Amino acid sequence: MTVDQMLAKTNRINLLFDFYEPLLTEKQRTFLQLYTHDDYSLGEIAENFEISRQAVYEHIKRAELTLQEYEAKLHLLHKHEQRMKLRAELDVRLDSCDPELKRKMAELFDTIIGID
Repeated sequence: MTVDQMLAKTNRINLLFDFYEPLLTEKQRTFLQLYTHDDYSLGEIAENFEISRQAVYEHIKRAELTLQEYEAKLHLLHKHEQRMKLRAELDVRLDSCDPELKRKMAELFDTIIGID
């Protein structure tokens, strides 16, 4: 796996974590957050929780799989990404509009996005 692929995977896991974090077990949340957000190594997590590196790895892999399964069923990240694309398109189209209209439309779209 290339560095770019690893970075893309980590970014996707972080986004999925943002959407589905409450649905993970406490250990999955804790280990995944330490590993992906706080950049702890498997060894550091294992040492802090007095378990094997393999156990930490398995919790993290199970959490990643769970996040992907939730996304496959609920599509929250996909819908968010679609909304962001539409927002960018709206911004481009509003560039030629009155600044006040552009501001109001941006606020309205932000409100729509925030409903979920």
